[in-house]
Amino acid sequence: MIDPSRSAFPLRSVLAGLLLCSLIGVGAPYANMVIRGSTLFYDFSTAGALFLFFVLVGVANVLFKVALPFLALGRRELIVVYIMMIVASAIPTMGLTEYLLPIISGAHYYATPENEWVTLIHPYVREWMVPQSTQAVKWFYEGAPRGMGVPWAVWARPLCWWGILLLALYLVMVSFMVIIRRQWMERERLIYPIVQVPIELVREGDAPSLLPPFFRDPVMWAGFLIPAVVSSLNALHTYFNFIPAVSLAASIPIFRNTVNLDFRLSFPMLGFSYLINLDIAFSLWFFNWVAKAIRGSLNILGIASTEKLGIYGVSTEPILAHQGQGAMFVLVLFGLWLGRRHLADVFRKAFRGDASVDDSREIMSYRGAVFTFLVGLVVMVGWLWLSGLPLWAAAATLILAILIFIGLTRVVVECGVATAVGPMIASSVLVSATGSALLGPVGMVGMAYTYVWCADIRTFVMASCAHGLKLAEALGSNRRPLFWLILLAVVTSVVGSVWSVLVICYEYGGINLSGWFFGGGVRAPFEYVAVKLNAPTLPNWEGWIHTLVGGGVMAALMLARHHLLWWPLHPTGYPIGAVWLMDRLWLSVFMAWLVKVLVMKYGGPVLYRRIRPFFLGLIFGQFVISGVWLLIDYLTGMTDNQVFWI
Repeated sequence: MIDPSRSAFPLRSVLAGLLLCSLIGVGAPYANMVIRGSTLFYDFSTAGALFLFFVLVGVANVLFKVALPFLALGRRELIVVYIMMIVASAIPTMGLTEYLLPIISGAHYYATPENEWVTLIHPYVREWMVPQSTQAVKWFYEGAPRGMGVPWAVWARPLCWWGILLLALYLVMVSFMVIIRRQWMERERLIYPIVQVPIELVREGDAPSLLPPFFRDPVMWAGFLIPAVVSSLNALHTYFNFIPAVSLAASIPIFRNTVNLDFRLSFPMLGFSYLINLDIAFSLWFFNWVAKAIRGSLNILGIASTEKLGIYGVSTEPILAHQGQGAMFVLVLFGLWLGRRHLADVFRKAFRGDASVDDSREIMSYRGAVFTFLVGLVVMVGWLWLSGLPLWAAAATLILAILIFIGLTRVVVECGVATAVGPMIASSVLVSATGSALLGPVGMVGMAYTYVWCADIRTFVMASCAHGLKLAEALGSNRRPLFWLILLAVVTSVVGSVWSVLVICYEYGGINLSGWFFGGGVRAPFEYVAVKLNAPTLPNWEGWIHTLVGGGVMAALMLARHHLLWWPLHPTGYPIGAVWLMDRLWLSVFMAWLVKVLVMKYGGPVLYRRIRPFFLGLIFGQFVISGVWLLIDYLTGMTDNQVFWI
């Protein structure tokens, strides 16, 4: 029961959230680049935030209740803190900062006579977008001389310009989630599996207690122990090689050794998949198998596309990438069509002030959300145009990116796929559709810098905000302060992570810290652009055809889903069926689906509810033990002790 007399936004919860967001912003890059342990800040699961929330709820808040009751946080206050943390978690590593700083400096650092970037790329780079000191860039990658520190002035100007784009981007993401929230939560009743563990962590029992009921559930602890023991054995193996490690991954070649069938067990994905509907779980692994069969058959028959989509054409076959992307676009557009009545209400409230439309439970008024969304889009289009993209290309790139963001967010909140990427990225879709010749050198170079915010998008603020709004249902009717706290979390995380990455890189040298974020991930956009500039392309009509095929299949699947009660396939699994991450996750989804089928057949809903805490424990145990070993590695100086990846 919500206590209406107690605010969800007292100063102590705001300060706690601000402190933990600062810790995430500063600490996540250090954990990722220096300790190089488990990747707790890479994905939509926001594993690092859940670990810190465990420390807050299960340790700090208990001590406060005993020793300093006036500092103890209530359920709604804890939820506010967690929402701030998951938003902050989407920024420091894969979500932004560890791509932002290397990419805006990488074209100059990695330029060589062999790759000819000096003539192909440098003349078209806007000076205001990148640091202008060759020496400062060199020190960023290789480490500064002792006592030199960070040349802040060199980075200040480009980061201020990038700050304008990023603020507009995050406002667009948050405002769109406000616009669509009621459709997804109240009309379609999506499940949001990823927030089920934090919801349980703050669930109150019938009688007052120091710990929530979740901590007193033996079934949960049974699930907790499995990843805790396995991960601890693997961590101890790094310290003492005579302790046996437990391998959770294997693969076998199929289709005449042209495709690998991966077997990888992910405890969190096993837990999340148990929470979703059976038809969704079935479709996730089924469409992945279909993609493998198609890929293998094409390999055997010698059928392949010669199109170069770049490193982020994440399907190994461009044919499947285009089909998946067409399916993703149909998923989003069909979803917007289904929500047309709700969207009409939102826009009627925004433009006409219709009193019959209630937006009092949103974190922004519908008028504020709609105009923030539209103004943010205009600012982003203008910024991209100034960066070198033609105006039409700037608008098209942004629309494509927003559609991909929405599609992935929908997949995550409905399917519980905590680790996911789209079939293609916005820049690859546009270049394939129109050809690089139409964009020209200036446009292609400007396109390269979009990789900062819409390329390797395994996590982003829109998805975190969607989960935050689901959690906010427990905050009561006055949720407006939450918008400003989300914005505060974004700013805190951006500033903290930029500061952290710069300090770490000038001390150690970026190339000594990560071969991906300061190597392959930096070179990828410029290598892609260089290929297109050396051999300009025309529109790829084959890509258009396969995009339309994928969209058509997706439309048929969605129509079947809505009109045939017996139809077994849920369409949401199709767009991501061929992406490389699903190749690693299918086994965990399959196992959860099989267990749930047996549970529902022989035990029904009663047995499902009884063993549900076990699967929540799998998620909770993996994230907590990964965080514990990250702290141990920090204290002992151990590096590269990774006990959790996906």
